Amino acid sequence: MTTGSSPGTNATVLAAGCVLWRSSPHDGWLEICLVHRPKYDDWSHPKGKLKRGEDALAGALREVLEETGHHCTPGARLPTLRYVANHRPKQVVYWAAEATHGSFTPNDEVDRIVWLSPLTARNRLTHPRDRDLVDALVAALHSA
Repeated sequence: MTTGSSPGTNATVLAAGCVLWRSSPHDGWLEICLVHRPKYDDWSHPKGKLKRGEDALAGALREVLEETGHHCTPGARLPTLRYVANHRPKQVVYWAAEATHGSFTPNDEVDRIVWLSPLTARNRLTHPRDRDLVDALVAALHSA
């Protein structure tokens, strides 16, 4: 789905995603899920383009399920990221989301996921802009 006066190349691409988290099954500490996209060979938070007319939160939850195989419970709204991708402006709305159940199966879009501590997740993320979302998640969980 795009916005703007025409569907031209300058229309903003709308997307949504989640910073997916859980309490570690081993020690109870916070873990954040990152996805590896082989097409870009990068590590990021689960996210994707919204379908035409799709609500941003519904799209974020759909993308988490498609990319990670996990169902989740949405929490606090996190910062919206705006950047240029493929020569077009892109806007990605994010939520904190607690993983509830599910299991990962590799697919064409995502070939691996990892559950990492916040510090390790920050260091693994490919794009610096995604690191601020880890900090925002930790702050949101501490204020809850």
